[in-house]
Amino acid sequence: MIKKLLFTSLVGVSTLYGETLSELINLSQNNAHINGEKLQVEALNEEYKSYKNSNLPNIEIGGTYIATNQETISVPNNGTSAYAKASFVLYDGDKRSSQYESYEYNIKSSNYKLEQTKNNIALSIVAYYFNYQTLISQKEAKQKEIETLQAQKQRLENFLAVGNITSDQVDKIDSSLQGAIVASHEIELQIQTVLHDLQYITGKEITISDKASINTNTEQKIRADIKALEAASLAQLSNVESAKSGLYPQITINDTYSMYDYNYDNNDYTNPENQNIASINLAWNIFDFGATKQKANAQYKQYLASQKNLEYEKNKANIELKLALKSYEIAKLKIEAAHANVKAANSTFEVIESQYQNGVMDNVTYLDALSSKYNAQSVYEKSKNDLEIQKAKILYYSGANIQEFIQ
Repeated sequence: MIKKLLFTSLVGVSTLYGETLSELINLSQNNAHINGEKLQVEALNEEYKSYKNSNLPNIEIGGTYIATNQETISVPNNGTSAYAKASFVLYDGDKRSSQYESYEYNIKSSNYKLEQTKNNIALSIVAYYFNYQTLISQKEAKQKEIETLQAQKQRLENFLAVGNITSDQVDKIDSSLQGAIVASHEIELQIQTVLHDLQYITGKEITISDKASINTNTEQKIRADIKALEAASLAQLSNVESAKSGLYPQITINDTYSMYDYNYDNNDYTNPENQNIASINLAWNIFDFGATKQKANAQYKQYLASQKNLEYEKNKANIELKLALKSYEIAKLKIEAAHANVKAANSTFEVIESQYQNGVMDNVTYLDALSSKYNAQSVYEKSKNDLEIQKAKILYYSGANIQEFIQ
């Protein structure tokens, strides 16, 4: 009785103060793994900003002090100079715009990967959550079995004391009782393991509240991991265009303003005090033994490879969804079968228990019926929890955000 009250109390505290399924998923969305991926996305954004800024007009300033032991018309005895230079690439074979596209697609791909990671973890949380509920049901069923066995053991010990039965009958009950107690401890260990796993994912010591349920009313969408592959493939295509830019000329514009303060000992030497030079420059690598073309071809083959991988993953995703839908239908049938088994096991136990109490049935048959009764109840509760996990898998493989469908 004390054990029962303690177990009931622990479950009550968990229900009152524990985290809901939505709260568990919220906690998991800020764990170290996800935060690491967020930082990677932020780093890629910063890198993109840096690249864009590097393509803006460049302004450079500098200065020089010179002194010589032999003055010439071009080299004063001593002096200083300073300059300011501005430059800008007018045309680079569209490399700049291609790289912009590549960065943008890679950032999209990273964001989709982050979204998929969150959904992966949400699916794991759902599985842990409902497996925990199954274990709690098994614990409750095992506790009831223990209480029944304890009552029967006490009853037989009373009969044994007055000589109405032999000791082997008590021993059989006691053996079953000890086995049930061990099984109860094993279930408790599994419960603690689930809670520790959840603590590892969420970064917080976890208790769990009442059961949640999942709504599967959704339409199929493109999964975030598939979107990530699509964006990465388009980024690779942009890299092809970027590599091709080496086949075209590069045009830059420069403007340099210089100031001089040179001191000549020879008064015949003079120099301008300031000067401005503007220029437009063209550079075209017209022959490089095919290196640029080969680089572009290599990039294009990588793009084709990414397309093949994308096609493979799309087909795999469709198959996974079909299998998830089939598993869901089977899970519903398992619930019906488990419920029928509960009814049959309860009816059988009632008959056998009545016969056992009246001394008509042996205790071996009684113990088998008792075990079957509580096992059937555990299987029934497990089948209901497994159905919720299958619902989450349908959402996952449909490309839906699992958290949005928790009730």
